[in-house]
Amino acid sequence: MRRALRFIPILLCATRLGAQGVVIAPHALFIDGRARSGSVLLYNPNTEPVEVSISLLFGYPVTDSLGRIVLRTIDHPDSTMRSAAGWIQAFPRRLTVPPLERQTIRLLASPPPGLPAGEYWARLVIAARGGQAPVTGVTDTAAVKVGLTLEVRTIIGVYYRQGAVRTGVAMSNLRTALAGDSLVVRSRLVQQGNAAYIGTVQGVLTDPTGATRGEFKAPIGVYYTMEPRYAMRIGALTPGRYWLKVKLTTEREDLGPEVLLPSAVARDSVEVGIP
Repeated sequence: MRRALRFIPILLCATRLGAQGVVIAPHALFIDGRARSGSVLLYNPNTEPVEVSISLLFGYPVTDSLGRIVLRTIDHPDSTMRSAAGWIQAFPRRLTVPPLERQTIRLLASPPPGLPAGEYWARLVIAARGGQAPVTGVTDTAAVKVGLTLEVRTIIGVYYRQGAVRTGVAMSNLRTALAGDSLVVRSRLVQQGNAAYIGTVQGVLTDPTGATRGEFKAPIGVYYTMEPRYAMRIGALTPGRYWLKVKLTTEREDLGPEVLLPSAVARDSVEVGIP
């Protein structure tokens, strides 16, 4: 079956537009195969009602040729892909959230019989439409107000876990390159087990005395294979040899330990020469 692919940039920091959008919790939903249900809470912090529509799609983060993390979406995933988008339903699919009020979206899973153990994925798309933003630069001789109705789309991960699930990651080909006052870091990451690897990647650059001269830290999700790019600001370093140490752990500041799958720490290091 032909797969329709799309790539959506992933924003690590999102900003809610003024008088628009809803606050969503949690920002990742994990559904146990025994319960087969979960819920998401929407809160409208605005002074006007917000119209919300709910949909599901199949997608997972990948990296492009430059190492940027993007969301790969597939309209028609085949049976070899771990898609749960076709058998998870959201109720309600359309609703209006009054000002300063909360509404609950419930998700119910109806997996096919004989579903093998493992983790299956979907993306919950929450599209919120509210007030209008004025359009400037329009000559208004007839006192006609012109505006655009804004829509904010938020996409969160949905993870369905069937039976025994396990995860891990293999890291290889750690390499660096200088770019201005930064050290660009890339490596090859391959997911292990039958569930996505969700955790944190950390890198530390040390000088010959062991002093830290640069570092970075970021959340990471490895679903198949990816080669993300990170830029570590190092400024003007004395020419010489340095060591870069990178590790991946299944710890996240934004997720509770009860939903994270444990795995051994993945580590790698490489010598860095500063000319």
